[in-house]
Amino acid sequence: MLRRLKLLLVLLTLSLVLAGCNRVGLAYRNLDVIIPWTLNDYLDMNAGQKSWFNDTLKEHLAWHCTTQLPGYLDWLDRLQQMVDDNQVTDAALQTRTQEAKHAIAEVAREITPSAVELLQGLDDEQVQAMSDALAKDLRKRQDDYLKPPLAQQIRERAERMNKRLDSWMRPLSASQQQRVMAWSDALGEQNTEWIGNRAHWQAQFIEAVQQRHSADFPQKMQQLLVDRESLWTPEYRAAYARTESAARSLLVDVMAESTKPQRQKLTQKIDKVRNDFQALKCLKSAQS
Repeated sequence: MLRRLKLLLVLLTLSLVLAGCNRVGLAYRNLDVIIPWTLNDYLDMNAGQKSWFNDTLKEHLAWHCTTQLPGYLDWLDRLQQMVDDNQVTDAALQTRTQEAKHAIAEVAREITPSAVELLQGLDDEQVQAMSDALAKDLRKRQDDYLKPPLAQQIRERAERMNKRLDSWMRPLSASQQQRVMAWSDALGEQNTEWIGNRAHWQAQFIEAVQQRHSADFPQKMQQLLVDRESLWTPEYRAAYARTESAARSLLVDVMAESTKPQRQKLTQKIDKVRNDFQALKCLKSAQS
């Protein structure tokens, strides 16, 4: 639940470059509505908690827009330069990925004290309801991503990637689509490691929240939200490294085969994301 909060703050910016959203500015301007609405799926806050949360969220969003978004614009500039120079290489993608991870960590560190305060104020009934909601969410993901036969998982993973890339680069050529299918096929049972690690994290999160009044609760939440990689299962740690490497290799190969119209559309999409951010009033105020 709280992990989704920090992801909303950052992934609605950095990772939207690959997510296919055409209305980044609109989404960002409405985070004060989107985030509480999303959290309602997991946590039923009382009136006092909602009031505190909304006030705290406004502070975090103001911090995010004025201190983090300028760095995202620079990140987009570097991304676009890679495309313009036709230098989408493994090394360059590794650098952009590390920059994105750093941005996510910055948001996680910023919100962790507020997360601790919110969770410590929950009663036992709210904690149980949150646990039930997380368990329901996990079961749905297991149904969606683990129950289908492996061949179907591979096909659907390729379809999702094709859709993302089509949105940003025009329809892929036959050879590009074949490369996407080869990528998905090589990942094999990656869904198993991903869902298994998610279940592992959720179990530790709920266990920590059940002991939310203990002296070391803030430290536990710091690890769960900021240093989450330290809690990964060994299987997922190895799978994640393979997955990240495979994703970079896929993008390098797809871009190597890209046509001029595909690269033009990608540049135009990056321009639109940048313009959407630059039009935000909060960012203009910070830069004035």
